Amino acid sequence: MSIRIGKVEKYLIDKIEREGAIHITLIDPDKVTPEIISHIKEAVEAGTSAIMIGGSIGVCEKNLDDVILNIKEEVKDVPIILFPGNVSGISRYADAIWFMSLLNSSNTYYVIDAQAQGAIIVERYRLEAIPMGYIILGEGGAAGYIGYARPIPYNRPEIAVMYALAGSYLGMRYIYLEAGSGAKEPVPPEIIRAVKKVVKGKVIVGGGIRTVNQAVNAVKAGADIIVTGTLIEEGNSKRIKEIINRICKEKKPV
Repeated sequence: MSIRIGKVEKYLIDKIEREGAIHITLIDPDKVTPEIISHIKEAVEAGTSAIMIGGSIGVCEKNLDDVILNIKEEVKDVPIILFPGNVSGISRYADAIWFMSLLNSSNTYYVIDAQAQGAIIVERYRLEAIPMGYIILGEGGAAGYIGYARPIPYNRPEIAVMYALAGSYLGMRYIYLEAGSGAKEPVPPEIIRAVKKVVKGKVIVGGGIRTVNQAVNAVKAGADIIVTGTLIEEGNSKRIKEIINRICKEKKPV
């Protein structure tokens, strides 16, 4: 039996259907300060559709709980979705969790073992679980290093397609193509386009997206969701607004 579509996922699907593509802001809980929270508010006012919270290093549940509660005091219009790098990245105060498998990890802990441990906690907290296949490409960043990933080279789209198709067949309704936080270059449009042709679900693209053109190119290639994190850390809500305004005007490929 597949995981049913819950309130948060329905909200995301409805927004994508209305707007063509959406933007989500990614926050590392270890870097949240009152100033960052003010930037999050600006991003929400600019039109970001959700707040993703997660990190690869140094996340503990108590700190995560406090961060989410502090954000919720200031931001009430969009859902908070967990983006866990480990079992410690689960909080009862979030609205949903990307229940994800790092498909190209060489360590079974990140493919299924952490998920098996985390599933009990997700069930206990009654969190909405959204199934996602996570694929790391290019440089990979901290997520790739910590997750024992074998990052897929940018010039080998067929390998990305292989993993994405496997995730889709396993029932994952979202495929996340990740270049890694702070990557020098985002996932190339050629890879996004190739993956979008074969998967049945939504395609998420993140890592290295700093400019409006990079975001637009990803959407033109088939991305349904654009994720940025560094821009919010820099307080660049103006750029986020520009990205949101442009990607929502782009027509999705058939």
